[in-house]
Amino acid sequence: METGDRYEPYRLVDADGAAVVPAAVFFQELFAAGKTAATVRSYGMDLLRWWGFLHAVKVPWDRATRVDARDFSCWIQLTVKPRATAARRRPARTVGAPNPVTGKTSPGLGSAPSTVAHSETVLRRFYDLHRDAGSGPVLNPFPLDLARRTGRAHAHHNPMEAWAPERTGRYRPTVPRRIPRLIPDEWFNTLFAALRSNRDRAMIVFWISSGVRASELIGVRQCDIDPGQQLISVVRKGSRGRQQVPASADAFVWLRLYQQDLHGLVPRGRTQPVWWTLRRPFQPLTLRVPINHPRRSGA
Repeated sequence: METGDRYEPYRLVDADGAAVVPAAVFFQELFAAGKTAATVRSYGMDLLRWWGFLHAVKVPWDRATRVDARDFSCWIQLTVKPRATAARRRPARTVGAPNPVTGKTSPGLGSAPSTVAHSETVLRRFYDLHRDAGSGPVLNPFPLDLARRTGRAHAHHNPMEAWAPERTGRYRPTVPRRIPRLIPDEWFNTLFAALRSNRDRAMIVFWISSGVRASELIGVRQCDIDPGQQLISVVRKGSRGRQQVPASADAFVWLRLYQQDLHGLVPRGRTQPVWWTLRRPFQPLTLRVPINHPRRSGA
């Protein structure tokens, strides 16, 4: 659940509504390691899934064995997601099939291999933390694969290939490697022509030309724009450090047109955000939209 507290933005609660103390300790360790609130939420969803499974089999978290972890790994790969009702209404040939334009795979009825692998990694780190602190079981229910420890490390490594990871969990599925997705130029031109505001045109061109994440681009302030050198400063998701990245000249042209549209309508200042909603009253644009908003587009 979301708390609104800056130092504890998310909290895992049990069926009675009480906070789960072991999860809270794990979240504090993540914050101490410089993880963002979004990362904490992502890890918390994995813990919530595990806690629901333990509640169903009536096993305390500190009494879980590797048999429980094995059964959980089988369950998460075979079960149908609660929100897969929309996928059930689609034809069977489209569920999990790649998009013919972008190449992105549509959501299937079950959890993706990347979701299962992420869950296994998070739970292993969770139990490693409490094992080292003496507050959890001595044996981690999610162990590493001992098969990778036999023999000399990298005994037959090809120097022309990348190093293979050694730390692989026993119950971690194999995640297929994905080729980078792309959109053809003619489809991008069609998309750009369908945009109805200078704000959207500027954001799309900045996003494509700079290669930054959407969350990083939305957080740009007025002082982060440097048209002279064609640079914008963004706060990186991982390090939380501010970094300058280049953007195309067309992006700054569309940005100037958008700023002219907002002249006299939004506050001015170096620390003010660049992107605002299109509706009145104007508010800073974010990735999150209230549920009761008339349109969940943030526009």
